[in-house]
This record gives sequence, C-alpha cells and structure tokens, in this order.
Amino acid sequence: MLNMEQKVKIFKALGNETRFKIFKNIFTGGYACSIDNTKPKDDIIAQATCVTTIAEHFDFALPTISRHLKELRDADIITMTKKSNKIYIEPNLDIVQELSECFTKLVNDYKLI
Repeated sequence: MLNMEQKVKIFKALGNETRFKIFKNIFTGGYACSIDNTKPKDDIIAQATCVTTIAEHFDFALPTISRHLKELRDADIITMTKKSNKIYIEPNLDIVQELSECFTKLVNDYKLI
C-alpha cells in the first residue's frame, strides 16, 4: 500500500507537464510500450518502445528525456527494462491501480458527508 510520501512523490513527478505527457502516452499506448514477460528475455514484442522513440516526440535532447523518465521511475509509476543497448518502458499498473483506488475511496467518502 502506498504511503503518503510515495503518493506525494508520484504527484510531484506528474506535476511536470513533460513528464505527465510522457506518462500519459506510455499508459495509453501512445508509444505502444509493452514487454511480454512470458516470452524469453531476448524476445521483445514488436510494439515495445525505447527511450529514443519517446524522445522523438519532444524537442528535447535524449539526456533530458532520460532525466524525466528517471523521475517517473523513481516515483515507481513506470518500469524500465534494459535489453542490449535499449531501455524499454511500460506503466507500473499495480501503482496506477492503487492510485485509482485512493481516488475512488476519496469520492466515496465525500459522498457520505
């Protein structure tokens, strides 16, 4: 279960417009990010993406995008898997689900007032 410090870290990470756009596109499939963990580690499915693919959507240098991705990873809302010389990214669905449950609880508690 996420504690308050972890939730604040997530919201701070998403509070930056660029990081929010990156996360939104990772989460909604805007970059088609996915790694099939049921297959051998050297078999990354065709729609998996890497940092350079994300960087193509922004007017920032690759190191800047990498720093934004590090913030999202440190907030634990994305996972990054290194394969060869590429880093593949996907949303951390467990954390997103837990945040969703937090908001659902807030709404339900508000309705009781």
